[in-house]
Amino acid sequence: MYPQLLAHIKRLVQLTPAEEQLLCDSMELKKFKKKEIILEPGQHCKGEYFVLSGLLRQYYVNAKLNEQIVQFALESWWIADHDSIVNHVPAGTYIQTIEASEVLLLHNKDKGPLLEQVPKLDTYFRLTMQRAFIASQRRIGFLFNQTDEQRFHYFTAMFPDFVQRVPQYMLASYLGFTPQFLSRIRAKR
Repeated sequence: MYPQLLAHIKRLVQLTPAEEQLLCDSMELKKFKKKEIILEPGQHCKGEYFVLSGLLRQYYVNAKLNEQIVQFALESWWIADHDSIVNHVPAGTYIQTIEASEVLLLHNKDKGPLLEQVPKLDTYFRLTMQRAFIASQRRIGFLFNQTDEQRFHYFTAMFPDFVQRVPQYMLASYLGFTPQFLSRIRAKR
């Protein structure tokens, strides 16, 4: 059994012990070293990853060969290239560990049958995706409506522990500015 995963699910839906067991039996425990690439463009995303420990990032490499981080995932967060999964196309993003990480992988081939057996998990994943979509919309709104400095101060106030775990150049990439600008903001403090 995976208590961390089950606790996360219980925040949204209640599973029976038998349903919990079906879920846990469908998950594959994976361990990755620091800076290990889990997915890269051109590969098909194997499934959805639930983070038990560690920290991961999802990013693009743009035309100027700069990394543009679109998502971080730390303990009790999910990460995947959903375009690859839903549309059955090669991934367009990288997923890489920032720290040594342990994740649970729900393979694409196992998810459909699992949701048929445990319909409450369909509700859980729908609610999880809705929350992720809302977070993505808010982030886009912050990029359009806040200055770089406002975004930095808001993010560090909301996620102070997280900010300590992420290298500064990655935080700058995620927030949409250069590491040099981040250094200037931090120097003002």
